[in-house]
Amino acid sequence: MNTMHPPVICLVGPTASGKSAASLALAERWPVEIIVMDSATIYRGMDIGTAKPTAAEQAKVPHHLIDIRDPAESYSAAEFRSDALGLIEQIQQRGRFPVICGGTMMYYKVLREGISNLPTADAELRAQIDAEAQQKGWPALHAELATYDPISAARLAPNDSQRLQRAIEIYRASGVPMSDWLARDKPSAPEHEYLTLSLEPSDRLALHARIAQRYQAMLAEGLLEEVAQLRARGDLHTGLPSIRCVGYRQLWEHLEGNISLETAVEQAIAATRQLAKRQLTWLRSDPSRHIVDCLAPDATEQIVSLAASALSGPRG
Repeated sequence: MNTMHPPVICLVGPTASGKSAASLALAERWPVEIIVMDSATIYRGMDIGTAKPTAAEQAKVPHHLIDIRDPAESYSAAEFRSDALGLIEQIQQRGRFPVICGGTMMYYKVLREGISNLPTADAELRAQIDAEAQQKGWPALHAELATYDPISAARLAPNDSQRLQRAIEIYRASGVPMSDWLARDKPSAPEHEYLTLSLEPSDRLALHARIAQRYQAMLAEGLLEEVAQLRARGDLHTGLPSIRCVGYRQLWEHLEGNISLETAVEQAIAATRQLAKRQLTWLRSDPSRHIVDCLAPDATEQIVSLAASALSGPRG
């Protein structure tokens, strides 16, 4: 572990909890650079629906790992870990402070604990599983997964197609449940010390209201037009991680003529609430995190105060 530098600040929390505003507040006080921990803002041309930091915000403070992939490409948790660790070193060498900010909890877990040595992806097997899902539906495949890997099934939502596909693929390829593979791999000691500051709501319904309000604001900013532009490319489809992003897939279905705009918006807001619920479940598994009520009027000031003890202290 690197003890020559202060702990790396990890600013986490569910969607719409105010992480970006808090990260900018830290940047006003210390020379920080933000490593964005988000599996959606990595995509170019997906700006509104991912709540990507604006050009003005990016001009104020360096942001890393934004716009690093085309929506037709993929990006793994292992790639995030490698990129983030490299950036932490570079930022510290510049005499600045890295702040990790985002809500993709799998990235957060892999960054701190290392990556499991899981079987590699099998394109043929994936296509076969996708075809089955088209026929039976993902909830039916989720029920099948529960018969041979109840641990993985319990932590995955019945419609979480991306992760369900991977869990089923691993079992079919190796005959060993993904939960067993994960249990075999002992987490490695982290390369850095992390201080996790978690913005969490004291009132879940108030967060839900924020989520709905924010999605309506995104629509007003032109989210439907953004999705239409992606669809007009002709090479993107709902099987890609980019188009599966919450808030995008539902509008895509509307543009395909499958559902009304009103239904798409309702489904997108409901899916975002589900995402927030999953994020909070992940966060609760980390007893070392420092919780700040994201609904408190002084939430940002509390984050700054907690960060001060780490960033203002003497370096060893």
